[in-house]
Amino acid sequence: MAVSDPLGITAQGLPTIRRQNKRLDFAQLERVIREYQVAEIVVGYPLRMSGAEGIQAEKMQVFAEALRQRFQLPVHLWDERLTSAQANRLLRETELSIKRRGQAVDRLAATLILQSWMESRTVR
Repeated sequence: MAVSDPLGITAQGLPTIRRQNKRLDFAQLERVIREYQVAEIVVGYPLRMSGAEGIQAEKMQVFAEALRQRFQLPVHLWDERLTSAQANRLLRETELSIKRRGQAVDRLAATLILQSWMESRTVR
């Protein structure tokens, strides 16, 4: 997960929520939404390299709709292709152990997704 600064300029990573069940997952999300006063949600959209939607993309559409219904906030799907690869590449340049890099990759990928989404909004 990641959140933006109050001005929506930079993204900062948060600890990853590991899926348990819908009730517990949404309770954790609700705490984050409240704590950081989240006004919009961006969900990584796992398109195929060709840009086509696959089964995972369809699952994220269903998840995004569940978020909209539960939290009554705008939810945006954002192309996440290559963000994990980019995160891994950036983390390889650090002094982190392989184990620590593995733990950090989801957090950094979430930060990259949110940062990309925010930057796309300022270009318009």
